[in-house]
Amino acid sequence: MKNIEVELISLFDKEKYTEIKKFLDKFAEDLGEDNKESYYFILPNKVFKVVNNISKKTAKIVMKLKRIGNGDDSGEEVEIFINPKDIKKAIKIFSELKFDQVQKSLQERRNYLYKNTVLELKYSESWGYHMELEVMINDISEKPNALKRIHEIGDELNIHILTPTEQKEFAFKIDQKYKE
Repeated sequence: MKNIEVELISLFDKEKYTEIKKFLDKFAEDLGEDNKESYYFILPNKVFKVVNNISKKTAKIVMKLKRIGNGDDSGEEVEIFINPKDIKKAIKIFSELKFDQVQKSLQERRNYLYKNTVLELKYSESWGYHMELEVMINDISEKPNALKRIHEIGDELNIHILTPTEQKEFAFKIDQKYKE
């Protein structure tokens, strides 16, 4: 099972969001609505999430062995699916532990499959309009090809993919907003 995520991010305005959505509706496989309420329990180099998938009526706990803004665009993910009725219990368990920060996000999202890449077209209050371009791989040796494919799609859609420095600055800005 592929469990290493190679993921890059692009931020844009509503006009570009609408343009990309029209393109993807026409040329990509629509994987459907994927609205989520997520609770992020953040450590310096990893993130735990409790995810309520509103659209699919599922829930899970996720450990991401990477953190946006730490300079890496890939990392292992471990997921445990839970009963949606246990979301509050999972949040309580993680809330009792010491994390650098806890963030809550409601994301409106629609996922597409385009050229063997998952494109997650999203909107959230803290991030605004954005897209995650994701390829799951089995082995880190596959990462260069995954990154190449993501960048080619970014070029085709005429979007700016955040550099590691830009990701770090953006993550810092979001963290500061939550601290306030």
